Amino acid sequence: MAKPKAPRRRAKASRTDARLVAAQEVAQRANAKLRELRARYDAAQTHIDNRKHWGAADALSANAANAPEIRRTLRNRARYEVSNNSYAQGIGLTLANDCIGTGPRLQVTSGDRSADSALEEIFSEWAEDIDLTGKLHTMRLAKYEDGETFAVMASNPRSEFPVQLDLQLVEAEQVANPFPTLEPNEADGILFDRFGRALSYQLLAEHPGDRRSMTGFFSQSSTIPARSMLHYFLRLRPGQMRGIPEITAALPLFAQLRRYSLAVLAAAEVAADLALVIQSQFPPTDADEADSIPEMSTWELEKRMATVLPQGWSLGQAKPEQPTTTYAMAKREYLTEIARCLNVPYNVAACDSSSYNYASGRLDHQVYNKAIRVERARIVRLVLNPLFREFISEASLIEGLLPQVFRRRGPLPKHRWFWDGSEHVDPEKEANAQGTRLENNTTTLAEEYSSRGLDWEEQVRQRAKEVALMDELGLTPAAEPTQPQPMVDDGEPNGEED
Repeated sequence: MAKPKAPRRRAKASRTDARLVAAQEVAQRANAKLRELRARYDAAQTHIDNRKHWGAADALSANAANAPEIRRTLRNRARYEVSNNSYAQGIGLTLANDCIGTGPRLQVTSGDRSADSALEEIFSEWAEDIDLTGKLHTMRLAKYEDGETFAVMASNPRSEFPVQLDLQLVEAEQVANPFPTLEPNEADGILFDRFGRALSYQLLAEHPGDRRSMTGFFSQSSTIPARSMLHYFLRLRPGQMRGIPEITAALPLFAQLRRYSLAVLAAAEVAADLALVIQSQFPPTDADEADSIPEMSTWELEKRMATVLPQGWSLGQAKPEQPTTTYAMAKREYLTEIARCLNVPYNVAACDSSSYNYASGRLDHQVYNKAIRVERARIVRLVLNPLFREFISEASLIEGLLPQVFRRRGPLPKHRWFWDGSEHVDPEKEANAQGTRLENNTTTLAEEYSSRGLDWEEQVRQRAKEVALMDELGLTPAAEPTQPQPMVDDGEPNGEED
């Protein structure tokens, strides 16, 4: 009886499978090489020329990249630079002044004119009582310097206003978890849901940098619900929950600019300190003559006196080599690069428009003004609207304070916020342009007045009062604005291009 040949068949099948696997691996490697050849990016290559430059690149998440110790280092350096660099401090103050100005003004547009005016007046008095404008200035400066700022909406029993709601500003390091945690939905004291919305904030009882603060096991903290906390920062990456200083990218440049200025000053001082230099005309072989005056010795010269030097010696002066003719150009380039990450033009950063003409200055300010409008919209969304909602909620509980129409629970009354407008460089041209837009029905009084930070209803009523009083006193009202005359091209350049 013949033996079965199954084992040999199995061995042959296994060899065939191994060949197939090897062929598939070869094909996969070939396809990978083809894909690599078709999708080769120079920036993705690592070689000896760029290895050090990209050595610090990482794949950390937004919250891991902004770890507490990283943000602490950035904050400390940013605060130090702002405190010791006039440009860094001046840019921050300019941003706060241009963005906040004299403060936002509320206009309620529910349709009930008397009720709207009453609510606007009550809110304005309350905002004045808590110094809302000053606190917004501080919050804007803190965002520039620290990257973020917090404000606790709490009741102030010492307030004399019926609505005791107040804002307690908190620095970034005071919102932190005092103990290490492995909670995945927690970012240094902020607990958030899976959609990235904050649920609560862990507020330390004292500032960690205070001399009396207790750290570690002895530190105390409280949990603040998200509704009672305002968190003002810029989210640069998806999932980011904490902010970094706005001048982070410019911090090395600020340091280089200061070192460069100090080095130029030191070189100029050295050249200025060497009033005169005495040089010998003797060759090195004439040792006896050269040694008659010791090297590196100093003489005191009297004022308005002629000095006779020994034979073979001459009197000269050190030539100052600093600052060079490129010093101002180098500082300009530094400031331009510094201001770019802040959306600030050079003439605003340096407070110097000597190199600008009218057209270039206005063009740069268009980008700057748009950045200001975007920042104001962020303040409205993150600070003013939540604050207004809490104000309505508390004021509605006080009998007789608000009009009855605003005491019903529901969405916020329809409203808008007015800010200071930017002044035009040429008021006459801007007035003619406004008249043309109104005549063509391409704008409204509300839009034109709001661009200057004014309430159109208040301005129109005020103007009506003035005209009525002038008629009563027999005065001639101001003449109606004349229509702009068409410009005739005489071949000469206009003022905008001078």
